[in-house]
Amino acid sequence: MSPRILNLGILAHVDAGKTSLTERLLFEHGAVATLGSVDAGTTRTDSGELERERGITIRSAVASFVVDDLRVNLIDTPGHPDFIAEVERALSVLDGAVLVLSAVEGVQAQSRVLMRSLRRLGLPTLIFVNKIDRTGARTGELLADLRGKLGLDVVAMNEVRDVGTRAARTVPDGAFDELRELLVEQTSAGLIHPVFFGSALTGHGVGELTAGIASLLRPRPVTSADTHGRIFAIERGAGGEKVAYLRLFSGQVRERQRVTLHRPGTRITGRITGISMIGTDDHPGTTNETSTSEEPSKRISAHKNTGGHKLTAGTIGRIRGLSGARVGDTLSTNSPSTDSPKADHTEQFSPPSLESLVHPVRPDDQARLHAALLSLADEDPLIRARVVGGGETSVLLYGAVQREVLAERLIRDFGVEAVFGEIRPVYFERLCAAGAAEVEFEKQGGSDFWATVGLRVEPAAAGSGVRLVREDEWGALPRAFHKATEETIQKTLEQGMYGWQVLDCTVTVTRTGYKSPISTAADFRGLTPIVVLRALQDAGTRVHEPCQAFELEIPAGVLSGVLGKLLNLGAEISQSAERGPSWVLDGEMPARLVHEFTAALPGLSHGEGALWTRPGADRPVRGPAPTRARLDGNPLNREEYLRFLAGRRH
Repeated sequence: MSPRILNLGILAHVDAGKTSLTERLLFEHGAVATLGSVDAGTTRTDSGELERERGITIRSAVASFVVDDLRVNLIDTPGHPDFIAEVERALSVLDGAVLVLSAVEGVQAQSRVLMRSLRRLGLPTLIFVNKIDRTGARTGELLADLRGKLGLDVVAMNEVRDVGTRAARTVPDGAFDELRELLVEQTSAGLIHPVFFGSALTGHGVGELTAGIASLLRPRPVTSADTHGRIFAIERGAGGEKVAYLRLFSGQVRERQRVTLHRPGTRITGRITGISMIGTDDHPGTTNETSTSEEPSKRISAHKNTGGHKLTAGTIGRIRGLSGARVGDTLSTNSPSTDSPKADHTEQFSPPSLESLVHPVRPDDQARLHAALLSLADEDPLIRARVVGGGETSVLLYGAVQREVLAERLIRDFGVEAVFGEIRPVYFERLCAAGAAEVEFEKQGGSDFWATVGLRVEPAAAGSGVRLVREDEWGALPRAFHKATEETIQKTLEQGMYGWQVLDCTVTVTRTGYKSPISTAADFRGLTPIVVLRALQDAGTRVHEPCQAFELEIPAGVLSGVLGKLLNLGAEISQSAERGPSWVLDGEMPARLVHEFTAALPGLSHGEGALWTRPGADRPVRGPAPTRARLDGNPLNREEYLRFLAGRRH
């Protein structure tokens, strides 16, 4: 009989020891022959050279071990805030989680952020308090912090003897054996969070944690017969081919089967050419060593990836053959399943609000650089690379650490040495009113646009995107002319009156004309930017900036200093209230300044402040509108624009 499968996330703040715990679990249960070390750079889940050198997890990794009739797929996630979106994607495929805390540092700001995300998704969560053998380790006080700072109902499942010394060890608490079923029920409902003390370094307490994982957490039930899954990670195989990590929630998929990938506005079909189950096939980055354990129940079986493999509901596998796959895609064999427990999952973290321009050290590498960045965007769609001219490419980022990691990965993985510019905020534009413009056949300045284009632009509801409407009948123009006009409208709106992308508007094509056989699609591509910019000029645009809604919890004694910092950063406080010895503030602040406030918060709050953010509304920029250099030759200045077009042709 096939083992039950539990997909388990390991989460923690930086340096709490989650990767060390993952290594210990794999070693104790025969998945690896030797115990990996973060300090020595020999961990299995942090398999990349960059991760090992930095001692941090950058990408989610999956490894597997078996306990009795349960196969546990461990998903080790990043802990650094710059990679918080990677954590979000991992959370979407889990059945449960283990939150790792340090017995010395205790509850950290990132611990609160992660715990709130786990509770929001309703994921049953165990807590492992690591480093009980370190000087300064605490037990009773830390349990009080879990109740007070995280607001959790917790129950200690073991006790610690000689805490804070090298002799620290754990003793299981057998008082809960008779209440096991009740504890399972309460844990599954998120009402109780069992706490296990231990040390990933010595292994004390890890056995009790493993027993808790096996007995207190349950695989999610399958609620639909339809095939539905989610791609949560992408990597490259030895030959450079794309390999997608898929969590299948319902149904099944087989090799050689055609499937459909769904993402907003896009459907892609493809055929699966290979399937391998986590923990059973050799593959870089996860466990693949042959176990020498004498206990058959703890040994991971290994087999070759032969034809006929399939994935069934609840499993995680590596899928080959889907060259168009991207992280975040949902997979089905027909249409998306609405019954899947994760089908309606939406990202809760804001997209990157920072931008950096990057150019290759060797000018001849420009095409290779852009291709490499597009490849990295498959792993993280929020990167969004775009060519901006002058040999540079724009990349969206969360922060400086992510920028450094990208620069190093370009060298190591693609052989492209690149220089990243300073990080700057990303803005966008919104229409102030409706506007219109029309240009008929033109013959000026020695350059002909044998085309007529008329457009009307109107503001639309926030979040509705750009909608194209035609008042002229389809067929009034050759299809290629229609396509050239619409594609150019979309491209031109990426640079509004101030150089920023124009969001949420309706563009109506009010008039078109051509002269046969002289007119070409190039005439429409050349004229349309002029008409778009004139219509925007008629309507007027205003530069906006994205904001993040926040909730901030701080000690009462630091309220004045924290408020001063928030107001200096342009934050708006919507609500404040006392909560025991703390103050809780709700409000919004510009997304570009969240990193600055996050960096200042520990000093302002004596390390006690906790900040939660989520995507908020946008608002007009206060003061002079920031501008960004145009890349299209300025269609509002005819002579400058024609020179740009002539230079591009040559």
